[in-house]
Amino acid sequence: MPIPENVPKMERISAKQRALEQIQRWITEGTLRPGEKILDGELAEVLGVSRTPVREALQILEMQGFVEMQPGCATRVTPIRREDVYKIYPPLAALDATAVEMAAERVTEEDIRSLRRINERFAEALGNKAFYDALVLDEQFHQTILEAADNPYLTSFITTLQRHVRRFKYVFLRKAVVSPSRSIQEHAAIIDALARRDKESAARIMKQNWLRPMREIADRLQREEDEEKGGA
Repeated sequence: MPIPENVPKMERISAKQRALEQIQRWITEGTLRPGEKILDGELAEVLGVSRTPVREALQILEMQGFVEMQPGCATRVTPIRREDVYKIYPPLAALDATAVEMAAERVTEEDIRSLRRINERFAEALGNKAFYDALVLDEQFHQTILEAADNPYLTSFITTLQRHVRRFKYVFLRKAVVSPSRSIQEHAAIIDALARRDKESAARIMKQNWLRPMREIADRLQREEDEEKGGA
């Protein structure tokens, strides 16, 4: 299991949460690959904790859909499936479009400035091929809009879906499947629409910002499936 060496040992306080965040990041980054077997004892040793917080973290990751656990069988990283792309992206696009419509009525000048700064840093991270940093900044962009919308129900639903999208976006952003320049342009267009209080345009572009990469990722997964069948 290709886990990096010399990982800083974790404090006993909040060991479960820190284990959860680190394992989730390894899955998102691809350090723990789709379908790979996970050994809780090995993870515990690397993280410097007992097996209990690691097992608790894995149970949470199972509920979130990142790992698959079966009694008496190995725990494995959930495979990236083409059908899941179509189950996750459309509802997230619709919810985020609703959030940006609500944000258009409440957004402040400081929010607009913050969004512009985040998008600039997002572009810089993509230009430097710092893909995990770009992923985090992309999430900050959408989170800033969600905070402006000020609707806790939307926040709850969107946050759950984003946990799943994070892995899709990182893996395929790194493979250059998703068009980074289009994402930067779409962010800029969303900001301009918010500055004008044009909620219809903001919602339309927001949907496009989610559904475009959905199609790009699904097409790539289809090609990979076809190549596997052809090589079988």
